[in-house]
Amino acid sequence: MAYEHTPVTVEGKRAVVIGGTSGIGRAIARGFAADGADVVATSRSEDSVAETAAELRELGAETIERTCDVTDRETLADLRDATIDALGGIDVLVTSQSYIARSNLATGTDDEWDAVFDVQLDGTYRAVQTFAERMDEGSIITISSISNGLSIPNLVPYTTAKGGIDAFTRVAAKELGPEIRVNAIRPGFVRTEQTGGTYDEGTDRNAEIVRRTTNGRMADPEEMVGAAIYFASDAASYANGSVLTVDDGFTADAFGD
Repeated sequence: MAYEHTPVTVEGKRAVVIGGTSGIGRAIARGFAADGADVVATSRSEDSVAETAAELRELGAETIERTCDVTDRETLADLRDATIDALGGIDVLVTSQSYIARSNLATGTDDEWDAVFDVQLDGTYRAVQTFAERMDEGSIITISSISNGLSIPNLVPYTTAKGGIDAFTRVAAKELGPEIRVNAIRPGFVRTEQTGGTYDEGTDRNAEIVRRTTNGRMADPEEMVGAAIYFASDAASYANGSVLTVDDGFTADAFGD
């Protein structure tokens, strides 16, 4: 009996990865390029944008070098329009920008709270709204976190903002679908510049990660790429409003061994 299915690939897609010059975003940008997509990876750093663009070209992708600040709508619109001019359109948007203020409920300040929300939740809202205006169809992928379903001390603004991204993703999926699908990846604990020092080997938090994950370790950023390629691909045509947890069983653990 003949059998066909839509392949899980981003070959031929045109993607923008905001926050794409470091951590998970950079891994996704590189993974897209290696799989045959043209990719624009952006952040606020001109040097990082140029460095990542060179890597994407080496992987065979067409790209442009354009900085972006998700707290500034004008830079988002400039990035969108420049990408469309250069690549002819946008099929995929990934919002992977991040900012963490390590503050708790007792001592946290309004400034810390506002700074985290301005980048994480408000930035996601601005980016999706701005890009959706000129996307006839395609896929938008937001980056959530398992922290929004846990109680992690000293991460009050970050945890709350990430919870908002989950809710925003579901509403955006309903309002933009079926032409534009909106899904979220909810990573577990990933080794990045941002997590360095907090979850390093020898810390109590790292020991808990080792205990509760099936592989007994943190993730590498590249281990989030497969989920992103799936959501961005045409194989995910029936995935909309989904939040996919990629945490090696951390949140599934209850009592350990």
